[in-house]
Amino acid sequence: MDLKLPRLPDRTPVKMSISVAPELAAALADYAAMYEQAYGRGEPVAELVPAMLAAFLESDRAFARARKGGGPGKAG
Repeated sequence: MDLKLPRLPDRTPVKMSISVAPELAAALADYAAMYEQAYGRGEPVAELVPAMLAAFLESDRAFARARKGGGPGKAG
């Protein structure tokens, strides 16, 4: 069967644990507080970080070019 919608990719979350410097932890907490002020709804830092990392990677043009060209670590 040839469907227009391709098979959906694996959406199973991958749990990762990281350690950050105290200054970064404080900055992330400040960001979460500003997020709540801006949108009227609080989100835990652990929920914001994946979105922040995704936005960072999407905005890095050199990374996108390398990944599109089959650079090191290309997923898929």
